[in-house]
Amino acid sequence: MERQGNITEDDAILLGAAICDALSYLHTRKPPILHRDLKPGNVKIAPDGHVFLVDFGLAKVLHGSQATTTGARAMTPGYSPPEQYGTARTDPRTDIYSLGATLYAALSGVIPEDSLARAMDNTQLTSLRKRNNKIARKLASAIEKAMNVDPAERFQTADDFKKALLGSKAKTQHSTNDYIVPPPPSSEPDSQKAIEAEAASNPSEKEAPVFKPPRKRRSCLGRLLSTVFWLLLLSAAGIAGLVYFAPQTIPPAAMNQLNALPIPYLIPTVSPTPFPTLLAPSATEFPLATPTIAQATVTHAPTVRPTNTIMPTADTAPVVSPTALGGTFGQIAFASDRSGIPQIYIINADGTDVRPLTDMSEGACQPAWSPDGSLLVFVSPCRARAEFYQSITARSSLYAVNPDGTELRSLTITPGSDFDPAWSPDGRRIAFASERDGQKEIYALTVASGTVVRLTTSTSGVDNMQPSWSPDGKWIVYTVKRFGAYQIWMMSDVGSDNVQLTRSGQTLWDYQPFWSIDGTTIFFNQRNLQPGRPWLMSLSFANYAANAPVRLNLPTPIEDVEFSPDGLWIIFESASEKEGRGIYISSVTGGNRARLSAGKGVDFDPSWRPAPKP
Repeated sequence: MERQGNITEDDAILLGAAICDALSYLHTRKPPILHRDLKPGNVKIAPDGHVFLVDFGLAKVLHGSQATTTGARAMTPGYSPPEQYGTARTDPRTDIYSLGATLYAALSGVIPEDSLARAMDNTQLTSLRKRNNKIARKLASAIEKAMNVDPAERFQTADDFKKALLGSKAKTQHSTNDYIVPPPPSSEPDSQKAIEAEAASNPSEKEAPVFKPPRKRRSCLGRLLSTVFWLLLLSAAGIAGLVYFAPQTIPPAAMNQLNALPIPYLIPTVSPTPFPTLLAPSATEFPLATPTIAQATVTHAPTVRPTNTIMPTADTAPVVSPTALGGTFGQIAFASDRSGIPQIYIINADGTDVRPLTDMSEGACQPAWSPDGSLLVFVSPCRARAEFYQSITARSSLYAVNPDGTELRSLTITPGSDFDPAWSPDGRRIAFASERDGQKEIYALTVASGTVVRLTTSTSGVDNMQPSWSPDGKWIVYTVKRFGAYQIWMMSDVGSDNVQLTRSGQTLWDYQPFWSIDGTTIFFNQRNLQPGRPWLMSLSFANYAANAPVRLNLPTPIEDVEFSPDGLWIIFESASEKEGRGIYISSVTGGNRARLSAGKGVDFDPSWRPAPKP
C-alpha cells in the first residue's frame, strides 16, 4: 500500500478470503483464540504470494465464560471495534470488524472513521464507494457490513464473511482455498522513472496537448448564487477571524454553541515559534516575593444573600452502596444555567436526585469539595460558563456552603476576581487564582484564620491560574499563560521551585492540570488554538523531565476531568450537537460513557464528592 497505493478489488477479495481462513482456524480452536489487533501492518505477503496473519501480542484465549489475555489490552483507532475500547466482552466478531476495516483502508487509501465515535453518533462511516467509486457494490456492502458498530449486525463467523467476499465478483466465486496474490513490488526504481528517463533522451517527442473544454457563460441565476456564496464565505471568514483574534468579544453563550459543533473548527495554520529563553527553566522565573497578606473573616456575611426557599432541609451523606455508574461513592456537584443563571447543583452518580444548592442573585460556579466532603467552596458572581481563556468572574469571591445548602459564608472579601479554587489534601488551605493585584496570580487561603498568601509573582503579561494540589500536598501544578501560549507548570506548596512541565509551543494550548489518585501521573487538557475539541494528555510525575506527554485515546471533546474517589471512574464536560454541553461519566478507559445530567441548560464544572473518612 505504501509503495503502490490502493490494491485491486481482486487482490482485496483474495487477501480477505485468506485472512478469513486464518481467523476461522483461530476461532475454532479449543479454546478459541482472538487476534484483536488485525490491521494492515499485521498482514504480510510472502514473495510467493501467500498471505500470512502475524503478531499475536494482543491475542486472547477464551475459556468458557472466562477470558485469559496473553497480551496487553489495546486498540488501534480506525481498525478496532467499539467493544474493544471499554469493558465490553470481545469475541470472534471483533476480528471480523478489524478485517473489514483493513480491507476498507486497502481499497480506499484512507483509515476508516473511529468506531467509538461512530457508536456515539459523533461521526458516520464514509461509504467505501464514495472513497473509491470503482469498487463493486456487493464488495463494498460486504466490507461495510463487517464494520457495523453493532456486533449482532456483522457477519457472525469468518466463513460467512469469506463467502460474501468471494461472491461479490463472478471472477472469484469459484476460487479454491489456496489464495495467492501478486507479491509486493521490489524497492527498485519503478517504471515511471524509466519512462521519464526515456522521455528525457528523446526530446523530439512532444506530449499531446491537454484538452480544455470551452468555457460556458453562466446564467444570471448562476451569477447570483455565486455572489451569495462568496458573501457567505466572506462572512464566515470574518466570524472566524473575530474568534481567532478577539475571542473575548464573543459572548459565552455563543462560544458554548461553537464548542458543541461536531465538525472541526477553522483554525489557521500557525508555525511553531520556539521560546529561546525557556530552554532552561529555573526557580527564578517566578520568584517567591514577600508574601502579600490580605485578611478575611471566615464568618463574614455574604454580600449576596441566597433565598432559602429552595434549599433542602437536611443533609444527605455520600452514598456508599454500589450504584449503576460511578463506583462506590455517589454525589457530584456541578454548575448549571438551567434556571437562567448558573447555580450549584448536586446529583447522585447514577443520575438521580438532582437538587439545587445555591440561589445566588449573580450566579455561582466552580464548585470544589473539601477533602472530607463536609464543605463545598464555589465562586460568585458567575453569570455564564466561559472558556478558560475568558474572564467573566469580575468582582468574584470565594464562598463556602454545607452540602445541605446551609451556613453560606464568604471566604474572601478583598475585591479582585477570585476563581479556580482547589483544596489542599489536609483541608487547611485553598489555593485559588485572583486578579486582586492587577494580573492573574495564584494565592493560598488558610481556612481557619482567613489569611491569604500570594504564591506566584510574575512579570507583566504573564498569568497564572487553575492550581491543583498533589495528593501528598507538597506540590501544586497550574496553568501559565505567556507569549500568548498556555503551559503547565509546577511549584512547591509555598510557591518555590517553579518548573515548566510542558512545551507544546504556540500551536497547542495546555490547561486544566490535575493529578491521579496515587499522585504518580499529571493529567491535563490540550487543544488547538481558540475554539476546538479538546483532548486529554498524561505525563509521568517521576520522569516529567525525560518523558514527553502522551495523548489518551478517549472520545473528544473532554475537559474539566475529575476522578471518582475509588479511581475507577471519571466525570468531565463534553458536548454533542443533539444535547449541547453537559456532564458525562465513564470508566477511566472511556467505556460505559453516559451523560449524567439531563437539563435544558448548559451543565459544567463537575466535582466529585470525596469518600467519607474512616
